[in-house]
Amino acid sequence: MNTRPTIKPWIEGIHAYVPGKATGADGRQLVKLSANENPLGCSPQALDALNAPANPATYPDPDATALRAKLAEVHGLNAKRIVCGTGSDELLNLAAQAFAGPGDEVLFSKYSFSVYDIAARRCGARPVEAADDQYTADVDALLDAVNETTRVVFLANPNNPTGTYLPRTEVERLHAGLPADVLLVIDQAYAEYLTPEEDDGGFLLAAAHSNVLVTRTFSKAYGLAGERIGWATGAPHLIDALNRIRGPFNVTNSGQAAGLAALSDQAFISATREHNTTQLARFSDAMAALGNRGIRPVPSKANFALVLFEGELDAAEALAAIAAGGYAVRHLPGQGLPHALRITIGTAEQMDDIAQIIAKAAGA
Repeated sequence: MNTRPTIKPWIEGIHAYVPGKATGADGRQLVKLSANENPLGCSPQALDALNAPANPATYPDPDATALRAKLAEVHGLNAKRIVCGTGSDELLNLAAQAFAGPGDEVLFSKYSFSVYDIAARRCGARPVEAADDQYTADVDALLDAVNETTRVVFLANPNNPTGTYLPRTEVERLHAGLPADVLLVIDQAYAEYLTPEEDDGGFLLAAAHSNVLVTRTFSKAYGLAGERIGWATGAPHLIDALNRIRGPFNVTNSGQAAGLAALSDQAFISATREHNTTQLARFSDAMAALGNRGIRPVPSKANFALVLFEGELDAAEALAAIAAGGYAVRHLPGQGLPHALRITIGTAEQMDDIAQIIAKAAGA
């Protein structure tokens, strides 16, 4: 006889999400390059909106009406086909919850965002990993893994934690190969770091088909991670499903105001993209120069680099050296990457410093 409430077995199988660290093993505060935050901060307009007087005693607009209207204006979408969430994480979890359950499968590529596994298990579905292709999602492997119990397919594009990216032709091929009753969720958390020419066509697919949901966030390029603002677009019945089960006041007053102001400052997003493109290229070149030491970066389209340590210097030793130098980066053995570090792109000085630390640790 049970003497206490019993956790459901599918919940017991969840390994809680581990956020990027900001302190060393000794408790010392480190420069945080472990959570893919924007080193430029956020738009001054968004900061002004956050600092404006607000009444915390009143509930926020439950439908985020003004924010959805501005999102529709900026991206050429229909506001009625947009839903906002507490970060895109809430919406990813709700997508799995709405369309999968016990006996179903939720599919994603190896080395995908760890929340996909959690989202699947939360609703009692079985998480399934398809094989990757050089740390990139493999469309053929994903399609081969689809069966009659597959209900949701998650695709992060660009992908976290690898930074790899599928072009529009491959995303379209993935969608075309899926049964009509399988939901394709395209997670575009890092889409603002792409050039317009690199657009993967997710919005067009979501507008034209009944089984595509695209999610985005204000946490990365917009620099509003602390406000927890995300959004999704898709067919009306998909948006209706998420609205049925999301939190009724899930985006705060301050979050809605900051998001609205941030969308009005696309110059900040352009500056963020330019900074990231320049510093990512410089840092990746510095890591590629250590190839004779068994160190190489995975080509990235996001605001971080996944650096592989395949020589005498292993990732754990590099992590310790970087921490000793005052920086926190991400080691991901729990995601099958014990030989890699995910390093957020910071300022030019920070990236030069880390590159020098790694080179010295490798004996270069």
